[in-house]
Amino acid sequence: MLKTNREQLVCQSVIGEITSPLGGINPYRIDPQGQSDIYPGVGGITYNLRVGDRACGLFADHVEPGVSISNFTKFQGQPGPNRALNLFSCAGNLATVVSGDAKGKKGRVTGKHGGIEHVLLDFPAKVLEQLVIGDKIQIRAFGCGLKLLEFPTIKVMNLDPDLLAQLPLKALKNRRLQVPVTHLVPAAIMGSGLGSPHSQSGDYDIQLFDQPTVEKHGLADLRLGDFVAITDADATFGRIYRSGGVVIGIVVHSDCVLAGHGPGVMVVMSSATGEIEPVIDPKANLERHLPKLK
Repeated sequence: MLKTNREQLVCQSVIGEITSPLGGINPYRIDPQGQSDIYPGVGGITYNLRVGDRACGLFADHVEPGVSISNFTKFQGQPGPNRALNLFSCAGNLATVVSGDAKGKKGRVTGKHGGIEHVLLDFPAKVLEQLVIGDKIQIRAFGCGLKLLEFPTIKVMNLDPDLLAQLPLKALKNRRLQVPVTHLVPAAIMGSGLGSPHSQSGDYDIQLFDQPTVEKHGLADLRLGDFVAITDADATFGRIYRSGGVVIGIVVHSDCVLAGHGPGVMVVMSSATGEIEPVIDPKANLERHLPKLK
């Protein structure tokens, strides 16, 4: 068992409500080949796309699995409550429905999506059928500030300590941390989300428009919830290219047709100097490791 600072962390409530999908006056999205169409996108309750399902090959653009929530409340004219929801929610956190027909039902946080600033949740299929847009869901936000005490150069973020404890991490003799991932992603194809000053919320996208690169790295079979390693990257204090760095993230939303976009990755670990050693495990998916609901 890896040593953490769990006892120092604060557990606090944040809340949001299920958002509606959005449509624009001009509903068409144009892909890099100049073709246009109308695609399902962010928001709502997505009944047939959940963690563990494929992220690519869908007629979709930025579709979020399961349930998407945000907090529309403003404080002193600012969207502070939604920022708190997105900053402090962590993958694996317990989510409880607090209004509507599904009141009392439990789920888990599976990711966060930047730009639209949604927190993403998974519930059992029967619960999804009971939920409606506008239902409120409260999260026990726990994990902000989590550290691996034996690996001070590895930044951990967006992870519930209970989820971290479920991951088959291995401390190596060379003071590196072995982390199972489904894919290695070269930093050269990372797109939208680069340059963010922090990675405590949101995500950044894997561009899948270059077919030789997709085939070389086997990226066509990415799944929602996959743990992936981005090589020659750093997200310790913002998402950048850095030779020798390694970022571990979770795939949080579907592939996209817009240039510069693709399956989104929420950062959960970063090592600017390469103390993370990714090892391929096809089963390294959030669905396998989420703490079971009681």
